[in-house]
Amino acid sequence: MILRRYRFALALLTAGALCSTQALAAIAYVSNEKDDSLSLIDLDTLEVINTIEVGQRPRGITFSKDFSLLYICASDDDTVQVMDVASGKIVHELPSGADPEQFSLHPDNQRLYIANEDDALVTVVDTDSRTVVAQIDVGVEPEGMAVSPDGSVAVNTSETTSMLHWIDTATHELIDNTQVDQRPRHVEFSKDGSTLWASAEIGGTVSVIDVASREIRHTLRFPIRGIHPDKVQPVGIKLTDDGRYAFVALGPANHVAVVDANSFEVLDYLLVGRRVWHLEFSPDQSLLLTSNGMSGDVSVIDVDNLKVRKSIKVGRYPWGIAVKP
Repeated sequence: MILRRYRFALALLTAGALCSTQALAAIAYVSNEKDDSLSLIDLDTLEVINTIEVGQRPRGITFSKDFSLLYICASDDDTVQVMDVASGKIVHELPSGADPEQFSLHPDNQRLYIANEDDALVTVVDTDSRTVVAQIDVGVEPEGMAVSPDGSVAVNTSETTSMLHWIDTATHELIDNTQVDQRPRHVEFSKDGSTLWASAEIGGTVSVIDVASREIRHTLRFPIRGIHPDKVQPVGIKLTDDGRYAFVALGPANHVAVVDANSFEVLDYLLVGRRVWHLEFSPDQSLLLTSNGMSGDVSVIDVDNLKVRKSIKVGRYPWGIAVKP
């Protein structure tokens, strides 16, 4: 009897420990552009654990700083939806302007900078009052958005104008433009804010820009044996916090480029799913997730070994990825 009680108690403790571990698992949220849904991936098991219906054509997604809210660009609904993460329910919407595609949340956790592709505007929304505080005229077909780590400047890419637009976040005035290669899609600041990396989809390049001077320091190209140059279309970029690597999604080339972030040497090309679009790290940056639109899956890259571990089937045309610790 005593032995049975001991085994029962041990089983309860073990079950409790497992539940605790599962509760702490990081979750990746993936926006499925064609299914109007989010796929949720447990980053311990690397399995889809839930699918949540959202607005039409979800693309950019990002969390509030405390991870209690998820902001979703519902592009065909011309709104940014706000999801309560605990319940998985849409609790309200923000006046995003027309066709929001990408956005960036200011470090103050309040101002959301939104690219309005159809209106050549950047809309700034106060997420507390749910009001538009500014609209800034930019180039044709704005898409990429990033706010510097110190919050002093926001940068937008305009695809047709082939420019980066620098916005003073204190005054919401356009203060400078940087010409880059054709069809810039994404911008990413280094952790210390000293450099900005900008992808040019049709140009086939990534420009590394000195933030202080706003001038291009280096231009990266990505020749891949056996793949026509027209298929090399850089889109998403992620930089490791330790300054070691830059990862670049190369679109229909179906590869992620691994770049030495100091020497700018391309170290490797990792084969992933079809039309790799955007990238996101796990909280400890041991894993890198890729959204592969045409193959409808997410590839999982082991960052230490620079190897693809697994592909996870999600919805149709996965686009954005955001990770909750």
